[in-house]
Amino acid sequence: MYDFQKADMWKRISAWLFDFIMIGIVIVGVAWGLSVAFKYDAHYERLESCYDKYESEYGIDLDISNEDYNELSDEMKQKYLDAGEKMQNDVEIRARYDIIVNLVLLITTFSIMLGYLLTEFIVPLFFKNGQTLGKKIFGIGVMRSDGVKVTPLQMFLRSIMGKCTVETLVPVFVIIMIVLGVTGIVGIAILAAIILSEIVLLIATKERTPIHDIMSGTVTVDMASQMIFDSPEELLAYKQRCHEEMVNDTKEQTS
Repeated sequence: MYDFQKADMWKRISAWLFDFIMIGIVIVGVAWGLSVAFKYDAHYERLESCYDKYESEYGIDLDISNEDYNELSDEMKQKYLDAGEKMQNDVEIRARYDIIVNLVLLITTFSIMLGYLLTEFIVPLFFKNGQTLGKKIFGIGVMRSDGVKVTPLQMFLRSIMGKCTVETLVPVFVIIMIVLGVTGIVGIAILAAIILSEIVLLIATKERTPIHDIMSGTVTVDMASQMIFDSPEELLAYKQRCHEEMVNDTKEQTS
């Protein structure tokens, strides 16, 4: 009969680590190329020059820590407050800051998406059976949860919608917004919910199924021992043959 051959967890972890490094290399390379194309450094230097103007005018250091700020005299603290109020109303600073934030979001989004598109979607389509470079090396692959070969649509749902969007981009954007002070407890709650959901699914589900596999209806299996069928019809035909063989064996034993 047809059996599900679950991939060893250590193989899955090893493959994930290898793929994580590959994705990281692609993301860093794409991010560097986009930063050069959009002249990120030049925009950042212009923003820094605006800050330098206020540092020079008020005789302050904007990179000062909270501890050092608390040790300042009341006169110096007032200078910081005056400079901060004036910078908030500075149209040029606000415009250049918005450019930097938008570039960071744009470069981050496209870098991560292209990294996943290449390593988690295009490469598996080339190797077939949902194998990334890491999965290929460690002898594991991806199939539909019913035992049929994974389709390009499912690989897209798994890699781009699941891994890239839900498990990577959303947490990254939440972290960026937390750092920028755009969101507080709500962002932390979203981040915690995603992490907790991933942990619960890996522990509670029978096949240790993470979010991306739930979304795409796929499972990770051992390629050396797993039977993967090209179509539902082929799987049905196999089950029928197995059933007929069982019936024939039962008849022979009772005759």
